[in-house]
Amino acid sequence: MPTSKTTLARKTPLDDEELVARTLAGRADAFSYLVERYQRPVLSLIYRMVHDPVLAEDLAQEAFVRAYQRLDRYQPGRKFSSWLFKVAHNRTIDHLRRKKPVEVDLEAQADGGESKWEVLEADEDASSPERHFEMGETARTIGRALADLRDNYREVLVLRFEHELSYQEIADVTGASLSSVKVLLHRARKALARELGKRGVEPPEAFT
Repeated sequence: MPTSKTTLARKTPLDDEELVARTLAGRADAFSYLVERYQRPVLSLIYRMVHDPVLAEDLAQEAFVRAYQRLDRYQPGRKFSSWLFKVAHNRTIDHLRRKKPVEVDLEAQADGGESKWEVLEADEDASSPERHFEMGETARTIGRALADLRDNYREVLVLRFEHELSYQEIADVTGASLSSVKVLLHRARKALARELGKRGVEPPEAFT
């Protein structure tokens, strides 16, 4: 299976479903575009679950291999990213069930990957050097706050606010019921707000 370590995906006008179709038709190179398109989101999700960058890379690679092997199970019309996140989620949960819990490296957790938490970082002066520094500090604070949350809280928050999945998509990824996801997200937002408050960061309205 072709893979890539590049940080910026090669450009292609083809959508996910077309790339899947081409892969299934024998064009294995088409899957490399999907890998490059989703390697960072998948790695981010897994990293938030295992707190270990090296392990996260290994599990992400395994998740892509498993997705490639089971690509015929993907249902056209369904959001491919949600299907892929479910594959990554299941592979990571399988690993965590077999292994002892790992210690959380707060510094690594805080600095791991770029965050899309615009709800916490939106600012019209974000282009200034001072604001860039403040946003970096905020991102690190968010990382530390996330690290102190329960695993299932952390995962649903990342899926919702970093990867912008709907409640139903989160339910599909995690295997939980829609009502359970809503309850879990409500509790997770409250928990994150408390952790941010402890660190002197005023939680946005969406988290209170």
